[in-house]
Amino acid sequence: MKKKTIALVLAAVLLLPVIAGMNSCGKKTTYTVGICQLAPHVALDAATQGFQDALREELGDAVTFDVQNAAGESNVCVTQINSFVSKKYDLIMANATPALQAAYNATETIPILGTSITEYGTALGLENFNGTVGGNVSGTSDLAPLDQQAAMVKEWFPEAKKVGLLYCSAEANSIYQVNKVSEYLRADNIEAVLYSFADSNDVAAVTTKACSECDVLYIPTDNTAATCVETIGNIVKNTKTPVIAGEAGICKGCGVATLSISYYDLGVTTGKMAAKILKGEADISKMPVEYTTATKQYSKAMCDELGLTVPAGYEELK
Repeated sequence: MKKKTIALVLAAVLLLPVIAGMNSCGKKTTYTVGICQLAPHVALDAATQGFQDALREELGDAVTFDVQNAAGESNVCVTQINSFVSKKYDLIMANATPALQAAYNATETIPILGTSITEYGTALGLENFNGTVGGNVSGTSDLAPLDQQAAMVKEWFPEAKKVGLLYCSAEANSIYQVNKVSEYLRADNIEAVLYSFADSNDVAAVTTKACSECDVLYIPTDNTAATCVETIGNIVKNTKTPVIAGEAGICKGCGVATLSISYYDLGVTTGKMAAKILKGEADISKMPVEYTTATKQYSKAMCDELGLTVPAGYEELK
């Protein structure tokens, strides 16, 4: 009886690593990934979906997701990320800048991948950012060429003299974008005026003011604008004010044209990066931030509404 008991105990001990998500050689076989998405809107939803699809394709049932949405509240991102850290998840995917900032401040050990981040140096306060964050952080960027977005204003509206740049003052990467686009517009002798809202409560009033004072609006890849796109759309349609948008989701709701990346594809790229990290095939500290190609697109509905002729080289938004 004693020998049988000892044998059973030994067998149980040998099974413990397998039960804990490890094989008998001590190698990780199952993974839990925490996803913190700042807000529910088309672009961020697509990035999250692409990330999950790509990681499932790489790891199958070995990966489990804890998907959390902060409903546009940065402080909720902090709470959700801290929960991931306390549970010692294997990797954190931070979708949008406030989510990345929360993760960056919460852990130096769990791998963090950002997505839908415009410029990592600006988002994380990094001086002389050279494309690689280092430490436990990397990810993907949704930055499209801002000089080309600015050039679209003159391409579509050569008579425009004043452009209003509409953005949320609480989003660091929105500030980065409008400052850059303003420089390009002014270099082209177009007056550029910044119109900022602090949160969704100010969107309608600020948009109405911008429409009354400007020929054209430019809206960057701004999460608050994206969640309020219906409100913005109603105002610009009523005032017949054209909008050049920083991404396709905003363009669908209120814009004429955009130079935009595919957020689903961006999520897929991020998921493939995550698979390499989890499988031990890549060192996150040495992984540069990755980008994807942007495409010129137009909204047929808005162009018809405003009676605009589409320049060559644009694809219809679907």
